Amino acid sequence: MILASQSPRRKELLSLITSGFEIIPAKGEEILPEDISPEDAVLMLAEQKADEIFAARKNEIIIAADTVVAVDGKILGKPRDGEDAFDMLKMLSGHVHSVFTGVCVIFADGGKTTFAERTMVEFYPLSDEEIRGYIATGEPMDKAGAYGIQDKGALIVKKIDGDYYNVMGLPVGRLSRVLKGKI
Repeated sequence: MILASQSPRRKELLSLITSGFEIIPAKGEEILPEDISPEDAVLMLAEQKADEIFAARKNEIIIAADTVVAVDGKILGKPRDGEDAFDMLKMLSGHVHSVFTGVCVIFADGGKTTFAERTMVEFYPLSDEEIRGYIATGEPMDKAGAYGIQDKGALIVKKIDGDYYNVMGLPVGRLSRVLKGKI
């Protein structure tokens, strides 16, 4: 089994299901068409990653995922810099947003399953000082929407509706059911 991701969070989460996997991150450029929905975006990106690795490593189970934060239909990926992180967190402050994770599993026989999970997240209202303090931790810089719910980002989350692990980047409950009997 191969996890097509370099995310330490996805590695940790997949370990809840199985310890028997290798990590080979996909290297392809993530390109999306204009005006794509957040759900379609994560499905497309997860499938691109899985297809890339499967082309090189047939006869193995490939698992790929992609996560985005979306507010008012606008996709927020990873911030480019501190200013971009500030803008994202300011936009999310005091509001409800969606976190979408798309997962693609390609089985050794070439069969493919894709699905997307959506979790609603509400932030507390944040002052500019709180946002700058959080950015200063460095935590927001490699995460979709400029926050990680599992670390200091937990301090700015008021509530969630849906799968907590989806917000971390891998809906393990649903994935375990897809893999049941296959591993």
